[in-house]
Amino acid sequence: MIGKKIAEIRRKRGMSLSELAERANVSKSYISGLERSINENPSIQVINRIAEILEVNITTLIGAEREAEECPEKEWQEFVSELKETGIDKEQIGEYRTLIEFIKWQKEKN
Repeated sequence: MIGKKIAEIRRKRGMSLSELAERANVSKSYISGLERSINENPSIQVINRIAEILEVNITTLIGAEREAEECPEKEWQEFVSELKETGIDKEQIGEYRTLIEFIKWQKEKN
C-alpha cells in the first residue's frame, strides 16, 4: 500500500523514479521495490525522507486515517496524566505523532 501511494504522489509531482531516489539518498532499485510492493518494510528514516521530498506528511504515505476521537480508557488517561506531570505539553506530544503513526502502520502490517 505504501509503495502505491509513493508512486502515485511521485507521478503527480512529475518526478522520475531516479530523481526521487537521488534526492532521498536511497537506491533506485529500493524505491522501485517499494513501489512494486517487493520491499514492504521500509524504515521510518526512509519514509521520512521520501515524504519530505514528495512534500507530504508521513501519514499520507502510510495511509493512516484519522480516527474519530473516542473516550480513552483509564490506562490512557493515566498515561496522559503522567506526561503532564513530567512537563510534556500538548504541542510537544505532536512531535511524536510521526513515530506513533509509523508504529501503528507496522503493527497493522503484521
